[in-house]
Amino acid sequence: MKRTLRILARLLAYPSAELRDHIPELREVLDEEGALPGAARRKLTPLLDRLEASDVMDAQAEYTELFDRSRALSLHLFEHVHGESRERGQAMIDLAGHYAQHGLLLESNELPDYLPIFVEFASCLEPGQARELLEEPAHVLAALEQRLRERESDYSAVFAALLAAAGARPDRAAFDALQQNAPSDDPALIDEEWEEQEVTFTGAHDMGGPTGIVARLRATGKAMTAARGGTKG
Repeated sequence: MKRTLRILARLLAYPSAELRDHIPELREVLDEEGALPGAARRKLTPLLDRLEASDVMDAQAEYTELFDRSRALSLHLFEHVHGESRERGQAMIDLAGHYAQHGLLLESNELPDYLPIFVEFASCLEPGQARELLEEPAHVLAALEQRLRERESDYSAVFAALLAAAGARPDRAAFDALQQNAPSDDPALIDEEWEEQEVTFTGAHDMGGPTGIVARLRATGKAMTAARGGTKG
């Protein structure tokens, strides 16, 4: 499972010539390790085929159009859970601390909730722990999978594979709430939101302190709790 998760993390990262050149080896590892059901591996084939055959600059342009210019497809987990609220800042601190507890320190400029990093971290855990970690944001992964599938993007297969690797069934109420509150990609509305809200990484948590990575990945706001008729243990 370790190598499969590392491949999925790499597929979610910015395309490169190195990735393109190693697609044949990635196919072999996915088949040899067998961490994904056959159906999930087959769904990855169109993406692997395209990345292997495409000009790198074309692949990069498509990636940027999808993930960098659409908030609904953001690869930052906490943007979907907390938006640009103060909660997101403390959640970042908690997640970075969770990585550090396992002896892993970020060396890049990416935020800790960046999905390629999150999945790479999962690949360093024991299989049971990795599945548990991936299961927590299952509703976010499922929402991204559906949004990409609706755009007919072959990247949807990566999120389907992550859900399959975790053996996770997303919480329906959490999934529905994310879909109902999907951020707009209208440039005017995005600019307005940036003017009204600011992320802070030093503010105190509204609940009186960190609640842990698991709780933060599950959180989707008070409306979510009401929709579910109570909290989930």
